[in-house]
Formats: sequence, C-alpha cells, structure tokens
Amino acid sequence: MEAIELSFVINRPIEDVFAYLANLENDAEWRREWVEANKTSQGPLGVGATFRLDGEMLGRRIPTVYEVIEYEPNRTAAWKAVSGPLPLTFRRIFEGVEGGTQVTNRYEAELHGFLKLVKPLLMNMGKRQLDGDIPRLKELLEAPAL
Repeated sequence: MEAIELSFVINRPIEDVFAYLANLENDAEWRREWVEANKTSQGPLGVGATFRLDGEMLGRRIPTVYEVIEYEPNRTAAWKAVSGPLPLTFRRIFEGVEGGTQVTNRYEAELHGFLKLVKPLLMNMGKRQLDGDIPRLKELLEAPAL
C-alpha cells in the first residue's frame, strides 16, 4: 500500500481543529480538489457516517463517497473511499502542542492495473496538492474571530 504523510501545526485548540477537520463537509472550503462536499448519512458524525465529495475534471463532476472507519474525538478520524476513482484510505491524527494542534494526515492507496504504473506521478501530485492546501487551511482556522 502506498502512503503520503504530512504533519503541520494549526494555532488553535485541539477541540476546534478536530471539530472542523473531522467533518468532511468542510474539506470543500480548503481542499482545491473538491467543489462540493455533503454528509449523506443520518445521525451524528462517527463510525459509519458517509460523505460525498465531488471533484471536477474537464467540466465533469467526479464523485467519491467516503465512510468514517475510525472516530475518536480530539484524537483521530479516518475514512475509506467506498466508491470513486481511487481506492483511498486516509487518517487525520490530532495532538495538542504548545500554542495549538499538530495534525498528521496519512493517505494510503491500494493501486492496481494502470494506476500502479503511474503510481509515482499520482503520489507526487497528491503530496504537492496537500502541501499547497495547508496554507489555506491554516488561514481559515487561525483567522481571528470577528
């Protein structure tokens, strides 16, 4: 299984950071790849909850449905793609640090066939995209409250 891991600190309390990042509906605000994100299941956020995130390529919507597979408030949240173009699992781990919260994102993909052939390209693109999205996330969460 191929993996990308990225850690960063957000200067906000762990409760605030977890509440925002554990809800995938917020990913459309800071991740360039998503144009829309919605919770598709009933009930509270937790294991078994599902989200539909839509990307766009060449003018076409490309949906991916994620299911929450791990959920421990203020510690970790993880999702698995149950439909969509990539067999992806990702986890966000939260740790309180002086002045804020350290977040570690770990993305894993089980690539087969053609995707396995272009694995280095996909992994490099994914890491660059994540690196580029972190400043927007920090800007959103670290902005002073009005």
